[in-house]
Amino acid sequence: MARYYDLDDIITEDEGTSVIFQVGANGVGLLDPSSENNNVEKGSKVDLPFWLAHELYLRKAVTINFPACFNQKIRKEIQADAACVDLKIQCPYFYEFGCKIIPLTGDKTLGSFLQYAFTSRYKEALSKSHGAGTSPKFLNRLTIEETHLFEAARCSMINLKKWRLGGCRLEKAAILGRKRKSV
Repeated sequence: MARYYDLDDIITEDEGTSVIFQVGANGVGLLDPSSENNNVEKGSKVDLPFWLAHELYLRKAVTINFPACFNQKIRKEIQADAACVDLKIQCPYFYEFGCKIIPLTGDKTLGSFLQYAFTSRYKEALSKSHGAGTSPKFLNRLTIEETHLFEAARCSMINLKKWRLGGCRLEKAAILGRKRKSV
């Protein structure tokens, strides 16, 4: 857990992750809803929050399955038209979660895929942020990270327009208005 007090990081690490237990575990039967006793057997497939799956992975107790939000179907949809894919439904913190899962899955292509998805969707979000009206349908498809960038770009454009339409840009310094005392 890199940023202990960051709420976005906490929510990201709460994302469900499918794991397969490599060892049997006693007293943790609550993790496996199909378990009849209080144990998890070796080879059991269980959905855990990422923070717990990560800790168990570091202890070599589980292997992490590739998350569904990064499967081949989603990748092909993003490569076809990234702006039309609703990533918020897949995973609200798509990019953050992807960066955290890369070292654990061993997929060499996930990093370049995340970069491609981000750059292509960023261009669309940036161009729409400068427009007058943006449909709520578009905003609902953005991930949390993209929403933050969209709002920052929109705020920046509003401030630029306000500055350009503003009155006098140079102010006379107060000291220049005073005259010297006569001697």
